Amino acid sequence: MPLYDCMLLVKPLVPKESIAELVGRVARRACQRNGVITDLKSFGKVQLGYGIKKLDGRHFQGQLMQMTMMVPPSFTKELHYLNKEDRLLRWLVVKHRDAVYGLEFINEDDGRNEMSGFSFNTRKDDDIELDDDDEDDDDDDDYEYEIEEEEEKK
Repeated sequence: MPLYDCMLLVKPLVPKESIAELVGRVARRACQRNGVITDLKSFGKVQLGYGIKKLDGRHFQGQLMQMTMMVPPSFTKELHYLNKEDRLLRWLVVKHRDAVYGLEFINEDDGRNEMSGFSFNTRKDDDIELDDDDEDDDDDDDYEYEIEEEEEKK
């Protein structure tokens, strides 16, 4: 089953118990379809870039929730009942691309060979010339400039 993020933007004055009930309803539906809720995050109140107009006025703030879940692809079509939900300003479902889950995740090598795909250009130490006087060069230039200024004043 693919991994999805469901973002819920709830009106700012909706109590937390009501938001929990809304999230619970979505989670129960996911479980009925043999899905799993893998993560639930609350971002609290967020300022919106523009006002979202609803029947009860224009909202410039919202409470943002993110549900990460593994559900069948047909589950996203079942969420359209959220359109009629008065407590929501907006909702969005996004599918994770290239997500590794299930047995593929268990069999992964934990990134041990992560850098093996890159080729490294090797240089011989003979090709690199090191100049130990780099630090002193800057100071000498300033000293010479000060001497030139003093000579011009005389």
